[in-house]
Amino acid sequence: MGFRDAGKIVEAIEDWLKDEVKKAGASGIVVGLSGGIDSAVVAALGRRAFGHEMLAVIMPCHSASVDAEDALLVAKALDIPCRMVDLTAAFDALSRELEGPGVSLSRMANANLKARLRMSTLYAVAQTENFLVCGTSNRSEYETGYFTKYGDSASDLWPLADLFKTEVRAAAKVLDVPERIIDKAPTAGLWEGQTDEGEMGFSYDELDRYLLTGRAEPKVRDRIEELRRHSEHKRRPVPVCRIR
Repeated sequence: MGFRDAGKIVEAIEDWLKDEVKKAGASGIVVGLSGGIDSAVVAALGRRAFGHEMLAVIMPCHSASVDAEDALLVAKALDIPCRMVDLTAAFDALSRELEGPGVSLSRMANANLKARLRMSTLYAVAQTENFLVCGTSNRSEYETGYFTKYGDSASDLWPLADLFKTEVRAAAKVLDVPERIIDKAPTAGLWEGQTDEGEMGFSYDELDRYLLTGRAEPKVRDRIEELRRHSEHKRRPVPVCRIR
């Protein structure tokens, strides 16, 4: 058992996107374009499937300027319709309302607030344009809970959720995503200097190998299983109190 053929992956997801959008009676998709490889792949797939009946939204929010630059690079290189929505002022206003004397948001709450503002923005655009919101999480992130609940997980479609990060990289090459994006260190842009692998405590290659084969160094295996346990609530439906 190994990683799947990238060309076949791209064709399968393109067909799946067309089918899901048609079943929903929608016109296309909208995706948040972050400057990272996952969103670049989803945007490229949307462009292939729907032509210009899709939109990539770049949403800076106290984020590194290079992220917006890389997002624009992807949009230009692949002729992807895009628009910029700067969420900085909205984030600052909401943070001020949430905080007060003796009250301050935790670092992670602040970071996740950005992700939730971005998803609210995408749904506003999607509802206006009759689009579906495409999430960008891959299987490696899904298995470890490396996504924000009701943030980047709140989407209509997850085209990459069955793909390991290794397969996303391979698909990016098939889709002609710029090498600069493929080689870039993955980051959710939660705070300055933050990287996915630094926060998780292992590399995506180690994670993919373990998910695919069950083999990893004990320290890596234990960390992955810990993340799985702690994030299980993110993958389950919301519990409903049933009154009998």
